[in-house]
Amino acid sequence: MKYRQFPKISEKVSIFGLGCMRFNGVASGDSVINEKKAIKLIRQAIDGGVNYLDTAYVYLDKTSETVVGKALRDGYREKVTIATKMPIEHVNNYEEMEALLDSELKKLQTDHIDYYLMHGIDKAKWLKFKEMGADKFFEDKKREGKIRYKCFSFHGPYEDFEYIIKDYDWDMVQIQYNFMDIDNQAGTKGLKLAGELGIPVVIMEGLLGGKLASAPDNVQKLYDEFETKRSPVEWAFRWLGNCPEIMTILSGCNEEEQISDNLRIFDTIEAGVMDDKELALIDAVRKAYNDRTKIGCTGCRYCMPCPGGVDIPRVFTVWNECSLYGGKAQDNWNYMELNRLEMTPDKCLECGACETACPQSLNIIESLKTAWSEFN
Repeated sequence: MKYRQFPKISEKVSIFGLGCMRFNGVASGDSVINEKKAIKLIRQAIDGGVNYLDTAYVYLDKTSETVVGKALRDGYREKVTIATKMPIEHVNNYEEMEALLDSELKKLQTDHIDYYLMHGIDKAKWLKFKEMGADKFFEDKKREGKIRYKCFSFHGPYEDFEYIIKDYDWDMVQIQYNFMDIDNQAGTKGLKLAGELGIPVVIMEGLLGGKLASAPDNVQKLYDEFETKRSPVEWAFRWLGNCPEIMTILSGCNEEEQISDNLRIFDTIEAGVMDDKELALIDAVRKAYNDRTKIGCTGCRYCMPCPGGVDIPRVFTVWNECSLYGGKAQDNWNYMELNRLEMTPDKCLECGACETACPQSLNIIESLKTAWSEFN
């Protein structure tokens, strides 16, 4: 396992960070974790050298932290650092922030959290956190030994990112980033800014919600024709690992084979590992994807539940799959489930709740209309 060291972080961090949001192959909010399997996966990663685990209060119906805590029994806690998060939707004042942190410590079965993140903030959410006393909260909890590093995860426009990262003395930041998101959210510009400020970056959505884990024919052709043969997953992670500003790259695994493959991949990745030919290949791959993708939904499910009953991420999954891989919507299993469960786009109330919640700022209402018309 390769590790990286940053001035603000006392320990070396594995470049492969285990994301604990996608056990059982599901993102968050609608799954009961197979605890025995999840614990086995977590320990497999740690035994392979992973020392960074990422979870959050809300992941997997608020059960992810509990399972992580169970996995870290028997001496495993001493082998890792834990990152978890405080969602602003669940706190209204300083006292509630304290209570939520204490509940997370209890679920994780630990007396401290290494990386504590204000979860998925933009400028408005950060200002709300500050009104509740975030500055005092961070300093108090560091002094009490309950947290070690002051961090935030970000979803929003670059301008918000620049404001937040310059507004406080942060120890780490987590952003969505992959070779398709160079101009989205914090993007490459935000990554470079963090580097200039000496703030290490943790990457989420490195495979864009799994969409970059396999390739359509026109993209696979580019990979196949390249002189060095690698899987789409390896290319995506290699491109990220090439960036010296990145501390660790989160990967959410739900099978032993995925853990093993990631351990292999990340054992070969270092900053500056890609040459000009490889970088040119990824530029060509990006263009090929952009020519096909309908909408950049990552399946995070922040837009759910929909007041009208539409399964928005599943609709966009069908839409993108039909575009990426061809075939009719009527032959797609997810499309059949949408109809069976009566969660089709025509149920949309156009209330706008989904667009307010979407971390990607997608134009969901109009996209649902377009997708439905193309399905039929």
